[in-house]
Amino acid sequence: QVQLVESGGGLVQAGGSLRLSCAASGRTFSTYAMGWFRQPPGKEREFVAHITWNGRNTYYADSVKGRFTISRDNAKNTVYLQMNSLKPEDTAIYYCAVYTSVRRTVLEAMRVQNYDYWGQGTQVTVSS
Repeated sequence: QVQLVESGGGLVQAGGSLRLSCAASGRTFSTYAMGWFRQPPGKEREFVAHITWNGRNTYYADSVKGRFTISRDNAKNTVYLQMNSLKPEDTAIYYCAVYTSVRRTVLEAMRVQNYDYWGQGTQVTVSS
């Protein structure tokens, strides 16, 4: 029922910035918490950021805390990931996803198993 489309990825030098967007279909978008994940080459998908349904609470992986900012505009059915001070280790395919678990802890918000709807991903490459 829900479809997600990521955009905004590309090639950037270390220290640069990118802003990713995730456009969601459906009028029920605003009732779900959302997350960003990434998958570096040769590695498993890992948690990046999470935002609650009303945007009042956000959670970040330690590796991106202080550099990335997740936000959402429910009127536009869109979630964003502002990425600043990018590092080569940020290189990955970035995915947005819908949080569908009834659990409400920070630990559970970081688990990929708690997200059921995914976008196609957008490539982010950071050169040194």
